[in-house]
Amino acid sequence: MALQQLQAKFLDEAKKHRVLPLDDRTLERGLAEAVDRPDLLAGRTSLTLAEGMTGMLENTFLNVKNKSKTITAEIESGDSAAHGVILAQGGRFGGWALYVKDGAPAYDYNFLGLQRSSIVANEKLPAGKSTVRFEFRYDGDGLGKGGQAALYVNDQQVAEGRIERTQPFIFSADETADVGVDLGTPVVETIGAEAKSRFNGRIPRVTIEVLD
Repeated sequence: MALQQLQAKFLDEAKKHRVLPLDDRTLERGLAEAVDRPDLLAGRTSLTLAEGMTGMLENTFLNVKNKSKTITAEIESGDSAAHGVILAQGGRFGGWALYVKDGAPAYDYNFLGLQRSSIVANEKLPAGKSTVRFEFRYDGDGLGKGGQAALYVNDQQVAEGRIERTQPFIFSADETADVGVDLGTPVVETIGAEAKSRFNGRIPRVTIEVLD
């Protein structure tokens, strides 16, 4: 078959399967809504999870980039100080985590492994049931902006701070979102990953919500 015939055949098949126009964008393609790429969770503004739900790649998880978000976690801790990851996405080279370190709840944002922001409570969680809520108010007016953050325990604010920069398109091609553990590489080095990061209590319910 001559080259011209192969070219014509390619164009026929490309049109039939809606391949055209070819997309030469790179990083932008990591954000489905920005390039009209199919998105399993398109239109969803909240996602409710529980302990044991792990290994969620970005295309199967709620998109939290370039938006305000709220994470509300119902947790249970025993007599010993609560410790470990509540919910994390990404890893050492970009991501975020809501966690408890030696009894104190905290949230970290890891910007590309270059800049880290931590919102940390000064007081430890009480034993038994608690509701930990993290709120992030995105600055808006573009991609990859920062915002103001606050942390609450049982509806009482326990910490606040500023996150100056966020990742606009993608956290990782292979790191995941995980409840109760941080699989892969750690978002928070002092908490670690895999078994070391596993939450030592229970997480019956955690809900993440986004606002444009």
